[in-house]
Amino acid sequence: MNNDLAWILNDALKVPEARHAILLSADGILRAHSDGISRDEADRQAAALSGLQSISRSTAEFIDDSESPWRQTLVEFGNGFIFLVAAGPGAYLAVSATQNVDMEIITFRMQQLVRQLGKEMTSPPRRNADHSV
Repeated sequence: MNNDLAWILNDALKVPEARHAILLSADGILRAHSDGISRDEADRQAAALSGLQSISRSTAEFIDDSESPWRQTLVEFGNGFIFLVAAGPGAYLAVSATQNVDMEIITFRMQQLVRQLGKEMTSPPRRNADHSV
């Protein structure tokens, strides 16, 4: 993993009380992580959050609509929150925050990042303006 998208994830941390951000694949592979979280910890969290997303998705029948697409999971702890949102086909964005975070602001910012990540992940490689070899 080369962590090229870390600069986008670091943007999520501009929200007061946000701690860490990671981008992961549906199968739990770490795609990128923000500064301030080690690669090993980000890898561990990516695997766990993939499982959390899968469990969340499997509970759609609880809302009487097993075909309803999963969009977001929120987990609350005594000292903070984990926000997990869909970030494109087979990709998820997770952000951890303290208990004092403004939940509306962080979820809004995450949706902005998802749009930005989508553009970055689907953009064709840039070509050198000089087409000579």
